[in-house]
Amino acid sequence: MTSRAPLSLLVAAVTAVLTVAGCGSGTESSQPAAEAPACRTLADNAGWYGDNRDRINAMLTELGTCGADGSVTDGAPLALFDWDNTVVKNDIGDATFFWMVRNGKLRAPAGGDWSTTSPYLTPQAAAALSKACAATAPGQPMPTNTDLGCADELVSVYTDGETRADEPAFAGFNARRFEPSYAWAAQMLAGWPESELTGFAEAARKENLDAPEGTEQKVGSGDETGWVRYYPQMRDLVETLRANGFDVRIISASAEPVVRVWAAELGFTPDKVMGVRTERNGDVLTSKLVPCGGETAIPYIEGKRCRVNEDVFGVKGPAAFEQQPDAKRAAFAAGDSDTDVTFLSDATGLRLVLNRQKTELMCTAYDNSDGRWLVNPMFIKPMDKGDTYECATEGYIEPSGKEGPLHRADGSVVPDQQDSVS
Repeated sequence: MTSRAPLSLLVAAVTAVLTVAGCGSGTESSQPAAEAPACRTLADNAGWYGDNRDRINAMLTELGTCGADGSVTDGAPLALFDWDNTVVKNDIGDATFFWMVRNGKLRAPAGGDWSTTSPYLTPQAAAALSKACAATAPGQPMPTNTDLGCADELVSVYTDGETRADEPAFAGFNARRFEPSYAWAAQMLAGWPESELTGFAEAARKENLDAPEGTEQKVGSGDETGWVRYYPQMRDLVETLRANGFDVRIISASAEPVVRVWAAELGFTPDKVMGVRTERNGDVLTSKLVPCGGETAIPYIEGKRCRVNEDVFGVKGPAAFEQQPDAKRAAFAAGDSDTDVTFLSDATGLRLVLNRQKTELMCTAYDNSDGRWLVNPMFIKPMDKGDTYECATEGYIEPSGKEGPLHRADGSVVPDQQDSVS
């Protein structure tokens, strides 16, 4: 895949052709020269902050090939997008989990043992879920549309990572490669054929798109966010990247079958979507996670790099967690949260961040040590400017889950950063 030539070279080439044809020797042509059509650029939209749109358009000119059928295998530049709160406003993993609870579609574990739903579920959480949802036979759908106690325990474990008694729900995981509640949302889809699950995801999608902005829904006895919107600007960005020959893909910490349903609206085929995967028993989903890099990891922080390296560039084993040479890295990436910081950092061209005031990501983006970071407010309901990010002391998520100083690649500590783009 070749990039566009600089304008000066194009002008020189055109002049040479005209001279050979006798058009540069003083003889005027009776027909004006046809101009090559300009390739697509981003629509002018007030949602773009500062010169972000101009810089992305310049990258398209530098790296793109107008009208090419972009494929990494043929040398096309790769563009990677997180999904939740990056391509859409709000979270489709939440939307689907809440829909499943409200409609009584989550199944009790087939063997009756809640610890089988996650290798990191604590004994306290397994006991709390077993007690709250005891009315359901193993493997059967739980009537969480009417059994509010069961519904509330499920929602507490998922949204808070705690039982209703404030006991930790998960423990023992690497916080840079795994987020247990995100994984659990995918694992709790076990027992359904993917064809039926697709129908559930489509129903949840329609409901959340139809709901007015700001809608809250009753899930169990509590209120949760009940609406989702595609960002028009991100739809335009995806389509513009494709028009310029980029291979555009999704890397998400939501369940892969769910992301596929939502991503189809933007023309993503299943092979262009990466999310949390569980193994299958025939067509039926199980709760067993598909590993990455030889360990239990999901597309979360370093786990996103692992999945991209494995699936896109064929890097296997522990090496999939390591940053690869430029030729095996994305050219462009977009995200909004700490879970995105590693795959964004890997991008060799530009890295677009939608500001949701997530500390590690915003410390890295505002530090902008190589000048390739673009910060943009969220396109719908942007946040007010936040306080100073304490990057020098609490800017990095340790594998243990604790917070520590954020370091640059050269080992220096990133100083505290002021939130300025909201």
